[in-house]
Amino acid sequence: MSHRPAEGWAAEALRLLESSGLRRTLETIDGPQGPIVQLGGRDLINFSSNDYLGLARDERLVEASATAARLWGVGSGASRLVVGDLAPHARLEREVASLLGTEAALAFVSGYTANLGVLSTLVGPDDAVFSDALNHASLVDGCRLSRARVVIYPHGDVDALSQLLATTPARRRLVVTDAVFSMDGDRAPLPAIVDCCRRHGAALYVDEAHAFGVMGPSGAGLCAEMGLAGEVDLRMVTMGKAAGSHGAVVACGASMREWLVSRARSLVFATAPAPQVSGVSAVAVSLLREADDRRTRLWSHIRRVSHALRAMGLVAGESSPIFSVVLGTPEAALAAADQLRADGMLVKPIRPPTVPAGTSRLRICLSSAHSPTQIALLLRALEPIVAQALSANRDVGSDR
Repeated sequence: MSHRPAEGWAAEALRLLESSGLRRTLETIDGPQGPIVQLGGRDLINFSSNDYLGLARDERLVEASATAARLWGVGSGASRLVVGDLAPHARLEREVASLLGTEAALAFVSGYTANLGVLSTLVGPDDAVFSDALNHASLVDGCRLSRARVVIYPHGDVDALSQLLATTPARRRLVVTDAVFSMDGDRAPLPAIVDCCRRHGAALYVDEAHAFGVMGPSGAGLCAEMGLAGEVDLRMVTMGKAAGSHGAVVACGASMREWLVSRARSLVFATAPAPQVSGVSAVAVSLLREADDRRTRLWSHIRRVSHALRAMGLVAGESSPIFSVVLGTPEAALAAADQLRADGMLVKPIRPPTVPAGTSRLRICLSSAHSPTQIALLLRALEPIVAQALSANRDVGSDR
Protein backbone atom coordinates (compact mmCIF):
# COMPACT_ATOMS: atom_id res chain seq x y z
CA MET A 1 0.00 0.00 0.00
CA SER A 2 1.35 3.42 -0.97
CA HIS A 3 2.41 5.80 1.80
CA ARG A 4 2.00 8.76 -0.56
CA PRO A 5 -1.70 9.69 -0.36
CA ALA A 6 -1.25 12.73 -2.58
CA GLU A 7 -0.55 10.42 -5.56
CA GLY A 8 -3.97 8.90 -5.04
CA TRP A 9 -5.55 12.33 -4.94
CA ALA A 10 -3.81 13.22 -8.22
CA ALA A 11 -4.86 9.99 -9.94
CA GLU A 12 -8.51 10.48 -8.97
CA ALA A 13 -8.46 14.12 -10.07
CA LEU A 14 -6.96 13.14 -13.44
CA ARG A 15 -9.66 10.52 -13.98
CA LEU A 16 -12.34 13.14 -13.40
CA LEU A 17 -10.64 15.63 -15.71
CA GLU A 18 -10.26 13.00 -18.42
CA SER A 19 -13.91 11.99 -18.24
CA SER A 20 -15.05 15.60 -18.65
CA GLY A 21 -12.66 16.47 -21.48
CA LEU A 22 -10.75 18.92 -19.28
CA ARG A 23 -7.39 17.19 -18.79
CA ARG A 24 -4.53 19.33 -20.04
CA THR A 25 -1.18 18.20 -21.37
CA LEU A 26 2.11 19.87 -22.24
CA GLU A 27 3.45 19.80 -25.79
CA THR A 28 7.10 20.71 -26.28
CA ILE A 29 7.83 22.98 -29.21
CA ASP A 30 11.07 22.05 -30.99
CA GLY A 31 12.60 25.42 -31.83
CA PRO A 32 11.88 29.12 -31.30
CA GLN A 33 8.55 30.91 -31.39
CA GLY A 34 7.50 32.21 -34.76
CA PRO A 35 4.75 32.08 -37.38
CA ILE A 36 5.78 28.46 -37.99
CA VAL A 37 6.74 26.13 -35.15
CA GLN A 38 7.94 22.54 -35.06
CA LEU A 39 5.79 20.17 -33.03
CA GLY A 40 5.91 16.39 -33.10
CA GLY A 41 8.15 16.39 -36.16
CA ARG A 42 5.80 18.64 -38.16
CA ASP A 43 5.85 22.28 -39.21
CA LEU A 44 2.65 24.01 -38.09
CA ILE A 45 1.47 27.55 -38.72
CA ASN A 46 1.28 29.02 -35.22
CA PHE A 47 -1.96 30.83 -34.40
CA SER A 48 -1.73 30.37 -30.62
CA SER A 49 1.15 32.64 -29.62
CA ASN A 50 0.92 36.06 -27.96
CA ASP A 51 4.03 37.13 -29.92
CA TYR A 52 1.90 39.77 -31.65
CA LEU A 53 4.76 41.68 -33.30
CA GLY A 54 7.02 38.73 -34.09
CA LEU A 55 9.77 39.96 -31.76
CA ALA A 56 10.36 36.75 -29.80
CA ARG A 57 13.06 35.61 -32.23
CA ASP A 58 14.16 39.03 -33.48
CA GLU A 59 17.91 39.06 -34.04
CA ARG A 60 18.32 42.34 -32.19
CA LEU A 61 16.84 40.78 -29.07
CA VAL A 62 18.87 37.61 -29.52
CA GLU A 63 22.03 39.71 -29.62
CA ALA A 64 20.86 41.80 -26.66
CA SER A 65 20.35 38.60 -24.70
CA ALA A 66 23.86 37.40 -25.41
CA THR A 67 25.35 40.78 -24.51
CA ALA A 68 23.39 41.02 -21.25
CA ALA A 69 24.40 37.50 -20.26
CA ARG A 70 28.08 38.31 -20.80
CA LEU A 71 27.79 41.51 -18.75
CA TRP A 72 25.49 40.38 -15.94
CA GLY A 73 25.42 36.60 -15.94
CA VAL A 74 22.15 34.68 -15.85
CA GLY A 75 21.04 34.85 -12.21
CA SER A 76 20.16 37.74 -9.89
CA GLY A 77 21.30 35.91 -6.79
CA ALA A 78 18.69 37.26 -4.38
CA SER A 79 15.56 39.34 -4.00
CA ARG A 80 15.75 42.96 -5.08
CA LEU A 81 15.82 44.18 -1.45
CA VAL A 82 18.85 42.03 -0.64
CA VAL A 83 21.50 42.12 -3.40
CA GLY A 84 19.36 41.33 -6.46
CA ASP A 85 18.54 44.90 -7.54
CA LEU A 86 20.69 45.28 -10.65
CA ALA A 87 21.19 47.94 -13.32
CA PRO A 88 19.18 46.09 -16.03
CA HIS A 89 16.09 46.26 -13.79
CA ALA A 90 16.45 50.01 -13.41
CA ARG A 91 16.99 50.46 -17.15
CA LEU A 92 13.83 48.49 -17.93
CA GLU A 93 11.84 50.58 -15.48
CA ARG A 94 13.12 53.81 -17.02
CA GLU A 95 12.21 52.63 -20.51
CA VAL A 96 8.66 51.70 -19.50
CA ALA A 97 8.08 54.86 -17.45
CA SER A 98 9.29 56.95 -20.39
CA LEU A 99 7.10 55.17 -22.93
CA LEU A 100 3.99 55.23 -20.72
CA GLY A 101 4.61 58.75 -19.39
CA THR A 102 4.60 57.92 -15.67
CA GLU A 103 6.77 59.16 -12.81
CA ALA A 104 8.04 55.68 -12.03
CA ALA A 105 7.80 51.97 -12.75
CA LEU A 106 8.62 48.73 -10.95
CA ALA A 107 9.73 45.45 -12.54
CA PHE A 108 8.38 42.05 -11.47
CA VAL A 109 9.20 38.49 -12.50
CA SER A 110 5.88 38.05 -14.36
CA GLY A 111 2.50 39.62 -14.92
CA TYR A 112 0.98 37.08 -12.55
CA THR A 113 3.31 37.99 -9.69
CA ALA A 114 2.89 41.70 -10.43
CA ASN A 115 -0.89 41.45 -10.12
CA LEU A 116 -0.66 39.40 -6.93
CA GLY A 117 1.82 41.80 -5.33
CA VAL A 118 0.16 45.05 -6.32
CA LEU A 119 -3.44 44.15 -5.50
CA SER A 120 -2.57 42.62 -2.12
CA THR A 121 -0.72 45.83 -1.28
CA LEU A 122 -3.30 48.37 -2.42
CA VAL A 123 -6.32 47.07 -0.51
CA GLY A 124 -7.02 45.01 2.60
CA PRO A 125 -9.79 43.80 4.92
CA ASP A 126 -11.43 47.24 5.35
CA ASP A 127 -11.54 47.88 1.59
CA ALA A 128 -13.45 46.76 -1.50
CA VAL A 129 -12.11 45.77 -4.90
CA PHE A 130 -14.39 45.78 -7.94
CA SER A 131 -13.39 43.26 -10.60
CA ASP A 132 -14.76 42.64 -14.10
CA ALA A 133 -16.36 39.20 -14.37
CA LEU A 134 -13.98 38.17 -17.17
CA ASN A 135 -10.72 39.45 -15.68
CA HIS A 136 -7.62 37.28 -16.01
CA ALA A 137 -6.98 34.64 -13.35
CA SER A 138 -4.02 36.60 -11.98
CA LEU A 139 -6.28 39.57 -11.26
CA VAL A 140 -8.87 37.28 -9.70
CA ASP A 141 -6.24 35.71 -7.46
CA GLY A 142 -4.74 39.08 -6.54
CA CYS A 143 -8.16 40.33 -5.48
CA ARG A 144 -8.71 37.25 -3.33
CA LEU A 145 -5.25 37.46 -1.78
CA SER A 146 -5.81 41.09 -0.77
CA ARG A 147 -8.46 40.00 1.78
CA ALA A 148 -10.56 42.96 0.67
CA ARG A 149 -14.22 42.51 -0.11
CA VAL A 150 -14.31 41.35 -3.74
CA VAL A 151 -17.25 42.68 -5.75
CA ILE A 152 -17.70 41.21 -9.24
CA TYR A 153 -19.43 43.40 -11.80
CA PRO A 154 -20.90 42.05 -15.07
CA HIS A 155 -18.45 42.11 -17.95
CA GLY A 156 -18.02 45.65 -19.26
CA ASP A 157 -21.17 46.89 -17.49
CA VAL A 158 -20.24 50.35 -16.22
CA ASP A 159 -23.77 51.15 -15.03
CA ALA A 160 -23.66 48.09 -12.77
CA LEU A 161 -20.17 49.08 -11.61
CA SER A 162 -21.37 52.58 -10.74
CA GLN A 163 -24.27 51.22 -8.71
CA LEU A 164 -21.99 48.82 -6.83
CA LEU A 165 -19.48 51.58 -6.09
CA ALA A 166 -22.28 53.77 -4.75
CA THR A 167 -23.70 51.09 -2.46
CA THR A 168 -20.63 49.24 -1.16
CA PRO A 169 -19.22 50.63 2.08
CA ALA A 170 -15.42 50.55 2.25
CA ARG A 171 -12.42 52.57 3.41
CA ARG A 172 -10.84 52.38 -0.06
CA ARG A 173 -12.42 51.38 -3.38
CA LEU A 174 -10.29 49.92 -6.18
CA VAL A 175 -11.54 49.04 -9.68
CA VAL A 176 -9.57 46.37 -11.52
CA THR A 177 -9.87 45.53 -15.21
CA ASP A 178 -8.02 44.08 -18.14
CA ALA A 179 -7.54 46.53 -21.00
CA VAL A 180 -7.99 43.71 -23.54
CA PHE A 181 -9.63 40.51 -22.32
CA SER A 182 -7.39 37.60 -23.16
CA MET A 183 -10.01 35.00 -24.09
CA ASP A 184 -12.50 37.15 -26.02
CA GLY A 185 -10.20 39.83 -27.38
CA ASP A 186 -12.60 42.67 -26.60
CA ARG A 187 -11.64 45.94 -24.95
CA ALA A 188 -12.70 47.36 -21.61
CA PRO A 189 -14.84 50.54 -21.89
CA LEU A 190 -12.05 52.54 -20.32
CA PRO A 191 -13.39 56.10 -20.86
CA ALA A 192 -16.62 55.20 -19.05
CA ILE A 193 -14.74 53.33 -16.31
CA VAL A 194 -12.42 56.28 -15.71
CA ASP A 195 -15.40 58.63 -15.46
CA CYS A 196 -17.13 56.22 -13.07
CA CYS A 197 -14.06 55.98 -10.84
CA ARG A 198 -13.71 59.77 -10.78
CA ARG A 199 -17.37 60.22 -9.71
CA HIS A 200 -17.09 57.66 -6.93
CA GLY A 201 -13.58 58.45 -5.70
CA ALA A 202 -12.23 55.02 -6.66
CA ALA A 203 -8.71 54.12 -7.76
CA LEU A 204 -8.16 52.26 -11.04
CA TYR A 205 -5.73 49.45 -11.89
CA VAL A 206 -5.52 48.40 -15.56
CA ASP A 207 -3.78 45.26 -16.79
CA GLU A 208 -2.48 46.20 -20.26
CA ALA A 209 -0.91 42.77 -20.98
CA HIS A 210 -2.59 42.26 -24.36
CA ALA A 211 -2.66 45.93 -25.36
CA PHE A 212 0.95 46.88 -24.66
CA GLY A 213 2.99 47.11 -27.85
CA VAL A 214 -0.09 46.69 -30.03
CA MET A 215 -2.21 49.77 -29.28
CA GLY A 216 -1.56 53.41 -28.63
CA PRO A 217 1.23 55.74 -29.78
CA SER A 218 4.49 53.76 -29.98
CA GLY A 219 2.63 50.78 -28.52
CA ALA A 220 2.00 52.47 -25.16
CA GLY A 221 -1.29 50.60 -24.70
CA LEU A 222 -5.03 51.14 -24.68
CA CYS A 223 -5.03 53.78 -21.94
CA ALA A 224 -2.68 55.87 -24.07
CA GLU A 225 -4.74 55.27 -27.21
CA MET A 226 -7.84 56.55 -25.37
CA GLY A 227 -5.96 59.57 -24.01
CA LEU A 228 -6.48 58.32 -20.45
CA ALA A 229 -2.91 57.61 -19.34
CA GLY A 230 -2.96 60.39 -16.75
CA GLU A 231 -6.31 59.23 -15.34
CA VAL A 232 -5.27 55.69 -14.35
CA ASP A 233 -3.53 55.05 -11.03
CA LEU A 234 -1.52 52.00 -12.10
CA ARG A 235 -0.94 50.15 -15.37
CA MET A 236 0.66 46.74 -15.61
CA VAL A 237 2.43 45.78 -18.84
CA THR A 238 3.97 42.42 -19.67
CA MET A 239 7.15 41.82 -21.61
CA GLY A 240 6.22 38.29 -22.71
CA LYS A 241 3.66 39.15 -25.38
CA ALA A 242 4.13 41.90 -27.98
CA ALA A 243 7.54 42.80 -26.52
CA GLY A 244 8.80 39.28 -27.22
CA SER A 245 10.67 38.81 -23.93
CA HIS A 246 9.63 37.98 -20.34
CA GLY A 247 8.63 39.69 -17.11
CA ALA A 248 6.32 42.56 -16.23
CA VAL A 249 6.43 46.18 -15.15
CA VAL A 250 3.94 48.25 -13.18
CA ALA A 251 3.86 51.92 -14.23
CA CYS A 252 2.76 54.28 -11.47
CA GLY A 253 3.60 57.34 -9.39
CA ALA A 254 6.80 57.70 -7.39
CA SER A 255 5.16 57.27 -3.98
CA MET A 256 3.29 54.22 -5.19
CA ARG A 257 6.52 52.62 -6.37
CA GLU A 258 8.14 53.09 -2.98
CA TRP A 259 5.09 51.63 -1.21
CA LEU A 260 5.23 48.56 -3.45
CA VAL A 261 8.97 48.15 -2.85
CA SER A 262 8.25 47.96 0.87
CA ARG A 263 5.07 45.88 0.86
CA ALA A 264 4.49 43.88 -2.36
CA ARG A 265 5.19 40.34 -1.16
CA SER A 266 5.81 38.94 -4.65
CA LEU A 267 8.68 41.43 -4.98
CA VAL A 268 9.98 41.44 -1.39
CA PHE A 269 10.17 37.65 -1.08
CA ALA A 270 11.06 36.60 -4.64
CA THR A 271 14.42 36.32 -6.36
CA ALA A 272 14.76 39.29 -8.68
CA PRO A 273 14.13 38.91 -12.41
CA ALA A 274 17.13 37.52 -14.26
CA PRO A 275 19.34 40.44 -15.33
CA GLN A 276 19.74 38.93 -18.78
CA VAL A 277 15.97 38.92 -19.27
CA SER A 278 15.44 42.44 -17.93
CA GLY A 279 18.26 43.64 -20.18
CA VAL A 280 16.54 42.15 -23.21
CA SER A 281 13.18 43.56 -22.15
CA ALA A 282 14.64 47.06 -21.95
CA VAL A 283 15.83 46.75 -25.54
CA ALA A 284 12.45 45.31 -26.54
CA VAL A 285 10.62 48.34 -25.13
CA SER A 286 12.86 50.61 -27.16
CA LEU A 287 12.07 48.53 -30.27
CA LEU A 288 8.33 48.99 -29.68
CA ARG A 289 8.81 52.69 -30.35
CA GLU A 290 10.07 51.83 -33.84
CA ALA A 291 7.52 49.11 -34.64
CA ASP A 292 4.84 51.09 -36.47
CA ASP A 293 5.35 49.01 -39.61
CA ARG A 294 4.77 45.80 -37.65
CA ARG A 295 1.66 47.25 -36.02
CA THR A 296 0.37 48.30 -39.44
CA ARG A 297 0.75 44.74 -40.77
CA LEU A 298 -0.86 43.30 -37.67
CA TRP A 299 -3.92 45.54 -37.87
CA SER A 300 -4.26 44.73 -41.56
CA HIS A 301 -4.44 41.05 -40.59
CA ILE A 302 -6.96 41.85 -37.84
CA ARG A 303 -9.29 43.67 -40.24
CA ARG A 304 -9.04 40.86 -42.79
CA VAL A 305 -9.85 38.10 -40.29
CA SER A 306 -12.64 40.11 -38.67
CA HIS A 307 -14.30 40.73 -42.04
CA ALA A 308 -13.99 37.05 -43.03
CA LEU A 309 -15.41 35.73 -39.74
CA ARG A 310 -18.37 38.10 -40.02
CA ALA A 311 -18.96 36.83 -43.55
CA MET A 312 -19.03 33.29 -42.11
CA GLY A 313 -21.80 34.36 -39.73
CA LEU A 314 -19.86 35.03 -36.53
CA VAL A 315 -19.78 38.16 -34.40
CA ALA A 316 -16.21 39.41 -34.74
CA GLY A 317 -14.88 42.84 -33.89
CA GLU A 318 -11.62 44.56 -34.79
CA SER A 319 -10.56 45.19 -31.21
CA SER A 320 -7.34 43.17 -30.87
CA PRO A 321 -5.27 40.35 -32.39
CA ILE A 322 -7.36 37.80 -30.42
CA PHE A 323 -10.35 36.06 -31.98
CA SER A 324 -12.54 33.43 -30.32
CA VAL A 325 -14.60 30.83 -32.15
CA VAL A 326 -16.91 29.58 -29.40
CA LEU A 327 -17.91 25.94 -29.94
CA GLY A 328 -19.57 25.08 -26.63
CA THR A 329 -18.33 21.76 -25.29
CA PRO A 330 -14.75 20.76 -24.52
CA GLU A 331 -15.12 17.86 -26.96
CA ALA A 332 -16.13 20.20 -29.79
CA ALA A 333 -13.15 22.49 -29.14
CA LEU A 334 -10.74 19.55 -29.01
CA ALA A 335 -12.13 18.12 -32.25
CA ALA A 336 -11.87 21.46 -34.05
CA ALA A 337 -8.28 21.95 -32.87
CA ASP A 338 -7.42 18.45 -34.14
CA GLN A 339 -9.01 19.27 -37.49
CA LEU A 340 -6.95 22.44 -37.83
CA ARG A 341 -3.80 20.58 -36.85
CA ALA A 342 -4.47 18.06 -39.61
CA ASP A 343 -4.65 21.06 -41.94
CA GLY A 344 -1.22 22.24 -40.72
CA MET A 345 -2.27 24.87 -38.18
CA LEU A 346 -1.70 25.09 -34.43
CA VAL A 347 -4.73 26.61 -32.69
CA LYS A 348 -5.06 25.52 -29.09
CA PRO A 349 -8.50 24.70 -27.66
CA ILE A 350 -9.52 26.69 -24.59
CA ARG A 351 -11.74 24.97 -22.02
CA PRO A 352 -13.02 25.58 -18.48
CA PRO A 353 -11.93 26.81 -16.03
CA THR A 354 -10.09 29.24 -18.31
CA VAL A 355 -13.46 30.14 -19.85
CA PRO A 356 -16.99 29.67 -18.45
CA ALA A 357 -18.69 26.31 -18.85
CA GLY A 358 -20.45 25.98 -22.19
CA THR A 359 -18.05 28.37 -23.96
CA SER A 360 -15.12 26.13 -24.89
CA ARG A 361 -13.51 27.59 -27.95
CA LEU A 362 -10.69 28.05 -30.37
CA ARG A 363 -8.57 31.06 -29.44
CA ILE A 364 -6.86 32.47 -32.52
CA CYS A 365 -3.96 34.90 -32.14
CA LEU A 366 -2.55 36.89 -35.04
CA SER A 367 0.98 38.21 -35.46
CA SER A 368 2.55 40.74 -37.77
CA ALA A 369 4.94 37.92 -38.69
CA HIS A 370 2.14 35.95 -40.37
CA SER A 371 2.07 36.19 -44.14
CA PRO A 372 -1.10 36.93 -46.14
CA THR A 373 -0.92 33.36 -47.46
CA GLN A 374 -0.90 31.95 -43.93
CA ILE A 375 -3.92 34.08 -43.02
CA ALA A 376 -5.73 32.81 -46.12
CA LEU A 377 -5.01 29.19 -45.15
CA LEU A 378 -6.41 29.80 -41.68
CA LEU A 379 -9.63 31.32 -42.98
CA ARG A 380 -10.12 28.50 -45.48
CA ALA A 381 -9.63 25.89 -42.76
CA LEU A 382 -12.05 27.67 -40.42
CA GLU A 383 -14.96 27.74 -42.88
CA PRO A 384 -16.19 24.14 -42.33
CA ILE A 385 -15.62 24.39 -38.57
CA VAL A 386 -17.67 27.58 -38.29
CA ALA A 387 -20.40 26.21 -40.58
CA GLN A 388 -20.69 23.06 -38.47
CA ALA A 389 -20.80 25.08 -35.24
CA LEU A 390 -23.51 27.40 -36.54
CA SER A 391 -25.53 24.45 -37.77
CA ALA A 392 -25.24 22.74 -34.38
CA ASN A 393 -26.40 25.91 -32.64
CA ARG A 394 -29.43 26.16 -34.91
CA ASP A 395 -30.31 22.54 -34.21
CA VAL A 396 -30.05 23.11 -30.46
CA GLY A 397 -32.25 26.19 -30.73
CA SER A 398 -34.92 24.29 -32.68
CA ASP A 399 -35.23 21.77 -29.83
CA ARG A 400 -36.16 24.40 -27.26
